[in-house]
Amino acid sequence: MNNLKRIDPRRPFTITAEGLRRITLGATAVAGSTELAAHGSTGSTHREHAKPRRTTAAAQRVLLVAAHADRGALDDHARQTLAAAALIADATTEVVLLVFGEFSGDAAALGADKLIELPMFDRRVFAPLDELNALAACVAAYAPAHIFLPDNATGDGDLGRRYAAAANASVATHVIEIDAAHVAVYIQTNTAFAVRALPEVVLLAPNAVDPKLPFVGAGERVVWRFDGEPASSKGVVRDLGIEEIDAAQLALEEADFIVSAGNGVSDVPAFERLATTLGAAIGASRVAVDDGKFTRDKQIGATGKTVEASVYIAFGISGAVQHLQGIKDCRHVIAVNLDASAPIAKRANLTVIADAQETIAALNEAAAAARTARGTGAALLNSTAVAEGALA
Repeated sequence: MNNLKRIDPRRPFTITAEGLRRITLGATAVAGSTELAAHGSTGSTHREHAKPRRTTAAAQRVLLVAAHADRGALDDHARQTLAAAALIADATTEVVLLVFGEFSGDAAALGADKLIELPMFDRRVFAPLDELNALAACVAAYAPAHIFLPDNATGDGDLGRRYAAAANASVATHVIEIDAAHVAVYIQTNTAFAVRALPEVVLLAPNAVDPKLPFVGAGERVVWRFDGEPASSKGVVRDLGIEEIDAAQLALEEADFIVSAGNGVSDVPAFERLATTLGAAIGASRVAVDDGKFTRDKQIGATGKTVEASVYIAFGISGAVQHLQGIKDCRHVIAVNLDASAPIAKRANLTVIADAQETIAALNEAAAAARTARGTGAALLNSTAVAEGALA
């Protein structure tokens, strides 16, 4: 019989400067215990330790970061751009975040000292001249030394180029290296660097900066109104709206919502029906493709497609390293798998321990019930309107 005592890995621990966990000896992880509070913090309370403010000095200059919000939040690229400005700001520099669209995130945690929100602008609305006028008005109000935008294809990159051209400002695009004195970009088909002094407008390439900051900003929300006359009212730009297409026709590399099937999915028609109901593009693991359940263009992974969806739901996929490589840039990953120790569970933001096929069937039933309830409600509203018309 083995009488060796094992150390409970859930006991209170501290984090060393190297990022290693060190269990606090003599302490027992008992909920509500005063001993726990006396001997150190648990992992959860450690994460709650407040980060220091980057600066409390009076601001003498401003760095302005502009970006579009997506459903109330900044994407990874925008957070990296904000972090870049915060990291190169000195003690007397204030970082101002200008958000086009509604923003419900924590601006302080992202490194911003001031937040200006323009909810009238949305990523789904094409108003480039109005956004340019708003950015120019904000620049006039705060006189920033430098302006930072993520260099993407969803509005920010275009806005940065438009502003640089309109203001005749110096600009650097696709910036992959930055500090307080210079920026660097790739040239000659990514075989050499070009370096220059920090320009007035910086368009940052993705993954150039780690968005995790060791400090926080002030996070002050500023009430600032943009009262410029809409360019759309002058007939310069007319927004024709967004054209809706079937998600199945969308290339996986461009899809924002993907449901993916693995070996655990046996009823392919039910899976495809769920994808249609959710309005999601369809992906698959290599095993499912090799079995002939899906065509090769649906394969996701190192030997297939690399995707960047906001939401990726994996049904019955164990998560081989090649598949995980294909979804590394997805924002939210949900895994449905019977094996709680499957590799994809470590990558997933949410793991549902259940049979993939049963979960798909349950979701289809729930969707059908919701459609029926909605149809019944609409019928009741229509009948009520008819009755009121008859009484009138």
